[in-house]
Amino acid sequence: MNSIKFFILNVLLLFFLSCGGEKDPASFFGLKFEKGKKEYRPKDTIRPLIRNTKDLPVDSLTLSILGKELPYANGGWVLDVDKLGVHPLVATFKSEGQVITLSEEIKLLAPKPPQLYTYTIVNEFPHDMTSFTQGLEFHRDTLYESTGSGGGAKSYIRKIDYRTGEVYQQVDLEEGYFGEGITLLNNKLYQLTWQGKKGFIYDARSLERIDSFQYGKSEEGWGLTNDGRSLYKSDGTERIWLLDPNTLEEEDAIQIVTDKSIFNKANELEYVEGKIYANVWQKESMMIIDAGSGAIEGVVNLGGLREKVRQHDKLDVLNGIAYHPERKTFFITGKNWDKLFEITLQKKE
Repeated sequence: MNSIKFFILNVLLLFFLSCGGEKDPASFFGLKFEKGKKEYRPKDTIRPLIRNTKDLPVDSLTLSILGKELPYANGGWVLDVDKLGVHPLVATFKSEGQVITLSEEIKLLAPKPPQLYTYTIVNEFPHDMTSFTQGLEFHRDTLYESTGSGGGAKSYIRKIDYRTGEVYQQVDLEEGYFGEGITLLNNKLYQLTWQGKKGFIYDARSLERIDSFQYGKSEEGWGLTNDGRSLYKSDGTERIWLLDPNTLEEEDAIQIVTDKSIFNKANELEYVEGKIYANVWQKESMMIIDAGSGAIEGVVNLGGLREKVRQHDKLDVLNGIAYHPERKTFFITGKNWDKLFEITLQKKE
């Protein structure tokens, strides 16, 4: 046999094997769930079966989610997980000396429905009616605001005396950038843009731009906040991304989840004592989200605030949350609102 024929036979053999001449052992197995159920809650016990078309032996079965092996008890595996949402359930076992890995997505929902809250207005302050507000944040007693380019005006960031509405300082964004959420960390002000897939970093005192960054997996920029270590970024999906403030890489994410479904309308963000307070896009309400699990633990009805501002043609939706840690109150406004409301929250009986 000459070398050309030998080469052709080897190519044909490889082609035959790739088309099923030798099946992957994992193809003989699959995961089967009780009554087809794929929605669970933390601490539920799950008892999936291994579908085995060749009746092959199955040994040393373990289940894991997000790299964490689930504990086995009472004939099942306990969903001892920290993060909610849709995640792959990974089954690992041995069959005839080979390690087999299977994966199926399941949905982990919040353990209980959110608590309902209402509010009390403590104060009303003047707010620039031309500001298309997208982000608010306090640094000590100074209010920082980021706006989008609503009504044809340029986007900008500014520092404000919240009591009087006086603008201490303002920096405009270049044409083509629609300003979104902001947050301050380690004397830096971080700002998102909407669909430009780009964010900006400023010196918090001077508002001099010192750097910029590109988005990773997240497509858009909506809300931004921080817990003193990581930045939290919403993007119009069910995810809130955790960014390293030094590299600006999206290192992790949580999914926003209720006891019934996954939610995707978190807009402006504010972090307070382990919770993320988020405007609900296009709604007069605010969610209280556990920053670790993603569970929506509370919903605040903010209805009635919009009726208290001046009514005009360019008046738009509620948007903008800032927490004042010394006063322990929230400051709320909206796009093209002429008032900034200081409020406290109360559970609804």
